[in-house]
Amino acid sequence: MNKRNHKIYLRDKQNLEARLERKQYPDQADPMFKDSNVHFEISERTRAIGCGGIGALHKLVSKLGLDAAINRNIVLLKTHVPYWESDHVLNIAYNVLSGGTCLEDIECLRNDETYMNALRADRIPDPTTAGDFLRRFDEDWIFGLQETFNETRRKVWSLQDDAFRKEAIIDVDGTIAETTGQCKEGMDIAYNGIWGYAPLLVTLANTNEELYLVNRPGNRPSSDGAAVWMDHAIDLVTPVFQKVWLRGDTDFALTSNFDRRDERVSFVFGYDAKKNLVDMAEALPESQWQHLQRPPRYEVKTEERNRPENFKEQVVKEREFENIRLKSEQVAEFDYRPGNCKKTYRMIVLRKNLAVEKGERRLFDDVRYFFYITNNRDMSMQEIVFFANDRCADVKSNSSFVTSRPQCAWTCCAVSAQK
Repeated sequence: MNKRNHKIYLRDKQNLEARLERKQYPDQADPMFKDSNVHFEISERTRAIGCGGIGALHKLVSKLGLDAAINRNIVLLKTHVPYWESDHVLNIAYNVLSGGTCLEDIECLRNDETYMNALRADRIPDPTTAGDFLRRFDEDWIFGLQETFNETRRKVWSLQDDAFRKEAIIDVDGTIAETTGQCKEGMDIAYNGIWGYAPLLVTLANTNEELYLVNRPGNRPSSDGAAVWMDHAIDLVTPVFQKVWLRGDTDFALTSNFDRRDERVSFVFGYDAKKNLVDMAEALPESQWQHLQRPPRYEVKTEERNRPENFKEQVVKEREFENIRLKSEQVAEFDYRPGNCKKTYRMIVLRKNLAVEKGERRLFDDVRYFFYITNNRDMSMQEIVFFANDRCADVKSNSSFVTSRPQCAWTCCAVSAQK
């Protein structure tokens, strides 16, 4: 961006901030949305596109050498008439970034001359050609493509300051990706009846980047094959970051891998509330339990408002539905050595005191235990619980991450190939 454009950008930003500044308006005589005298003109030289940032993104791709790396590492075409491998990969990725949700949406872009001018492309592959390219992929080439992306990511990480590279938090989780296709190989019915896939997702929590995305049939357990991909992620980030964390829920507490990872990374995993652990938690003296005070969900930036009336709570009481209410939470810890381990680790236990009610009557009190195993001895018990609960928030909020999250654009074509 040259100096003139930078000044214009700053001026417009300041004008917008002043326009949106909080004001106490008097009673307005007219609506805010008014009739305007809009004119539509076609310029002879200047053109505009809706996805205006695509040119800047392509400039970044070229600056980092990602296109050259794709052509160097992914050799699927014997001749280039006229497209190279990078043309196909970027075409699919840019389609997602431009709002496309399927290969057919590429047709809209290839009929947009301004879009192709922004990429300095005479033409781009049509949807059928893109589909033919995807069918050339097998499992090894998909892995090679993801490694090519990660090679470029590592360049970007290395350019960041020391604060960024202080620690990396690797999240691992599974999700369910529903699909309407019935003739695609590799799908199955998940535990909840959804027909589709059960992708394994390994992400860098610091930036929400998808390091590895592995497609699996819908009936596969979350931890299926996860250990290998967790190792790949550790190998990827270790040369760049000073400290590496590994985080997952109970399905990924694969105890046979704890000892060999203990020297390389710090980890926090949820752990199944087995009977022996519950017995150990109940045997702890009450003096070892500490109250857990959770931080507020958000920071009040103006004035705190009165809490609105909970109408759902009223309906639950009036119709005498069973209602479980949280009364308090406490944490404690003890040392524990899983059966597959030779080392002893730190087991954090969270005790939830619940009241089970029906209408206005309290039926009984209930106590439930949640366990977290870690090799970290520095963080407090409360910090371990908060750290574990912060896992994969973005992934769980949207199971259709393949097409809805911009960070997934670079892995989108690999997923499509597996489908």
